[in-house]
Amino acid sequence: MQRGVMQWLDLIHRWTGGVLGLVLAIMGLTGAILVHEESWLALTLPHAADMRVADDGAIAATTAKLMAAEPATQSIVYADDRFGLHQLRLAKGAGAYADQAGDVVTRWGSQWSRPELWLFDLHHHLFTGDTGETVIGIAGLAAILFVITGTILWWRTRRTFRFRLWPKRLSRPMVVMQHRDLGIVVAPLLLLSAVTGTMMIFKPFAALVTMPFSSPAADAAAMKPPMAKSGPLAAHPDWRAIVAAAHARFPDAQIRILSLPRKAGDPILVRMRRAGEWLPNGRSNIWFDAADGHMLGSIDALALPRGAQIFNGAYPVHAAKVGGLLYRLLLTASGLAMLLLGSLAVWSFWFKRPKMGKRPA
Repeated sequence: MQRGVMQWLDLIHRWTGGVLGLVLAIMGLTGAILVHEESWLALTLPHAADMRVADDGAIAATTAKLMAAEPATQSIVYADDRFGLHQLRLAKGAGAYADQAGDVVTRWGSQWSRPELWLFDLHHHLFTGDTGETVIGIAGLAAILFVITGTILWWRTRRTFRFRLWPKRLSRPMVVMQHRDLGIVVAPLLLLSAVTGTMMIFKPFAALVTMPFSSPAADAAAMKPPMAKSGPLAAHPDWRAIVAAAHARFPDAQIRILSLPRKAGDPILVRMRRAGEWLPNGRSNIWFDAADGHMLGSIDALALPRGAQIFNGAYPVHAAKVGGLLYRLLLTASGLAMLLLGSLAVWSFWFKRPKMGKRPA
């Protein structure tokens, strides 16, 4: 019976790898590139390595200048400690980068003009929107299954373990041996990436992970925005007052994103990152009336239920936004290993399958 179970595990592992290995290879390669996004952008964009300006007055003045220069702006992602430019987001993938004095350094009309944008879209959506995101979520669940079944299958051959970055020969037996031994080395990092990535796509899976810490209903209720309606957006909002009020609410926080209303009745949203948050853009939210700038409500990310805080930690762990250079290098190695494991799995499954009548290696 044990032999039969192992054969079924091997069959499931090989078929899912043969079908979804290419998707995982793409995820591994794009992820390995994106974890260093700020570093390679700093080589190509002026002022990208500038120190972050923290003064409220300067931030408010720059905001007013940018809104006047780009009236179609939907949101501003402010410079942080790793990237010294503000990003303006406009409709249909258009946008711009501006320095912290409010001068635009480059514009684009679609995501295809910026490698960091289309790489992210490939990593997150496979260029196919919600459909691609669902495929990636399924691949993430499959990756979790790969790690579990692969570890069980490796245990039988543990005495033959040799660390191999590349197969000794491109024969099926050598590829399988390299796959098993490299896979077991990077299994913990692959599992971490798969779990955190899948949490961001499939909410029921995220609820399953966070359920031991707090109920999903409590998490959802705590993160719900205020019900208060906003007036119409003022022609010239008092950005200085809004920035000052945001920092008065969370004195230890950085302003990370300013979002303008998308439709009538929506407020202005300011996202802030408190000192204890891992999420790079924070999840401490403040809503302001778009007409007169008075505060409508707020959420303190550090006061959320434990499960919600764990969910908010999924992205920074997945994208190496915490842990410094060493963790980024570890995730780079993990991503490149996923590229190798996925591509060789597809190649060996479809082009090096054993002939009929021969027992697989």
